[in-house]
Amino acid sequence: MSKGPVSQFIEKNYLHFNAAALVDAAKGYELHLAEGGKMLVSLAGAMSTAELGISLAEMIRQDKIAFISCTGANLEEDVMNLVAHSHYKRIPNYRDLTPQDEWDLLENHYNRVTDTCIPEEEAFRRLQSHLEKAWKDAEAKGERYFPHEYLYKIILSGALEPHYEIDPKNSWMIAAAEKNLPIVCPGWEDSTSGNIFTSYVIKGELKASTVKSGIEYMVYLTEWYRGNSGGKGVGFFQIGGGIAGDFPICVVPMMYQDLEWHDVPFWAYFCQISDSTTSYGSYSGAVPNEKITWGKLDTTSPKYIIESDATIVAPLVFAYVLNQ
Repeated sequence: MSKGPVSQFIEKNYLHFNAAALVDAAKGYELHLAEGGKMLVSLAGAMSTAELGISLAEMIRQDKIAFISCTGANLEEDVMNLVAHSHYKRIPNYRDLTPQDEWDLLENHYNRVTDTCIPEEEAFRRLQSHLEKAWKDAEAKGERYFPHEYLYKIILSGALEPHYEIDPKNSWMIAAAEKNLPIVCPGWEDSTSGNIFTSYVIKGELKASTVKSGIEYMVYLTEWYRGNSGGKGVGFFQIGGGIAGDFPICVVPMMYQDLEWHDVPFWAYFCQISDSTTSYGSYSGAVPNEKITWGKLDTTSPKYIIESDATIVAPLVFAYVLNQ
């Protein structure tokens, strides 16, 4: 398939430094899929609030992504943007805010993520009632699900459709739910939804076991990786750092070293988009070769690092892979 105008622009202009690394990584992603490989994408930070769904959803629909690892924030904030977009407040001059300005935002029920404020009532509370029902219905039936599975149930039920405020094709969670895309959401407990669920547990209204745990997520990922790492193997496209990246990439050394399954293949491709600098003990800023020492990557695994803002870079890589 011929390349579209965005990809043509990238090929013509992105010739050196981080720009060239972007092209190399995108071509490596494309080659990995063309040769029959699959790709896991990890989402750190607040990529959903940055509206990565505009490009990520199409990647999911076109089977360019086989698995997602994301923070609880990214899991819920795509759905929040879906149902409360018109109530979000953008603050271009966020660097100039005083402590009192920040307090005023809190008093007006706005939670700031860099230049964007999430409206508490329209976003968090609108979603809360649906989550509460899903959790309590499951518990009443003696059922347990992962955090992403509860959101899938809510999305697929159509209960949120009257509240849609963006084109649903720009929601990556809708695309993922329709594909029943495998997801792990490590550290879900520190998200707003996780905090809300915890409050119900403390009040005695729900059992902690009604939402499956992070250990169960690791077992789930282990089973998926074992079933999908044959042939060309599974690649790892990491957006940012943190737990969303470190949790899933560790599944390979866990199987090899702790389970002693020595037939487990390494990750077959690795790319990280990050503006973190290499420093003492940093995961986000660690160069890919460090992962060789942890049994995550092989010496021959294609490795790329794009040191830039993921909100700029990720949509461009996705556009290239989608031939846009």
